Amino acid sequence: MSRVSVVVPAYRNAEHVGATLDSILAQTYDDFDVVVADHGSDDGTWEVLEPYADDPRVTLRRTPAGGGARRNWDAVSQAAGGELLKLVCGDDLLHPRALERQVAALDAAGPGATVVACRRDLVDARGEVFLRGRGLAGMRGRVDGRRALRTAVRSGGNPLGEPACVLLRRDALASAGWWDDSQPYYIDLGTYAHLLLRGDLVAVDETLASFRVSASQWSVRLAAEQHAQARAFNARMHALAPEAVREVDVRVGDVRAGVAALQRRVAYAVLGRRMTARPAAAG
Repeated sequence: MSRVSVVVPAYRNAEHVGATLDSILAQTYDDFDVVVADHGSDDGTWEVLEPYADDPRVTLRRTPAGGGARRNWDAVSQAAGGELLKLVCGDDLLHPRALERQVAALDAAGPGATVVACRRDLVDARGEVFLRGRGLAGMRGRVDGRRALRTAVRSGGNPLGEPACVLLRRDALASAGWWDDSQPYYIDLGTYAHLLLRGDLVAVDETLASFRVSASQWSVRLAAEQHAQARAFNARMHALAPEAVREVDVRVGDVRAGVAALQRRVAYAVLGRRMTARPAAAG
């Protein structure tokens, strides 16, 4: 059994999932396997995935449509057998040394650490970087889990990044009840929060992943909804761990979430075209 399982919950990712899997299989760290679950895609995702079944490291699965992201994220995570788990959405990318650097950081930190996070680049629909080295909110090395959660709330966003940025202990994820979509836009940070209440964060101050931003993720409507869910998440964290996340932390986080929502609106106006893949040339 491999030590690390990289799990890919794919849904309508035909255009990018091949690049995602190629980036995973190109890791310098070699003690890993890959589990991919296609969640009832109707765009040819499964046909793109099928050739990867020839790689002995790769297991392909299908999950029925419905149930939202959590159903597929839980299914693919529960199918993993590794001690450590990294979830990579079907259009994101790992840098070649991501597993090597994060496993080493977790081993150096010891058993009390449950989450390892890194910086990431933001790339557009064509894979071109438009923001570099984002994340961590100044955290480095081993950080007390409750302090890391407080920092996340006060940031008004998700400084730990999307799942491709994060390596988790699978048993800690299972103990937390798997993925938490109480606020769907915060399914990642909402889940990390439970693990940070059980152990520490290790912040690797390197860019080891790329998050692909698409038009479906950037809009004025979504910015408003994300702001509302950020506020709901902050209030929930205060109720869950009031000694770690105080009322003042919630107030600061709410203000910064509002600023982030305005920044998304401006960014969408400036970068909106880059979030849509370039149409194929006529031939």
